[in-house]
Amino acid sequence: MASGIHMAMQKIAIEKAKSLAKIKGLKPGKVKGTSGIQFTKGENNRLDVITWDEFEEILGIRKLAIYESGGWMKIMKE
Repeated sequence: MASGIHMAMQKIAIEKAKSLAKIKGLKPGKVKGTSGIQFTKGENNRLDVITWDEFEEILGIRKLAIYESGGWMKIMKE
């Protein structure tokens, strides 16, 4: 049974996000027709797989960061 402890999201570096993504089989993705980004397994027709460089550039432009808790990653405003 779950203990009910809430894990806080911690901001992580792009290098850590890359290694977590690799373990989970995730790639950087961009929502078609928008500047939205997210992680993808590459099987979603609404997303284009992009390079890590492009992903990192969009993070900077949109002032977003990657946060992680217990292996889960989320892209949020810094």
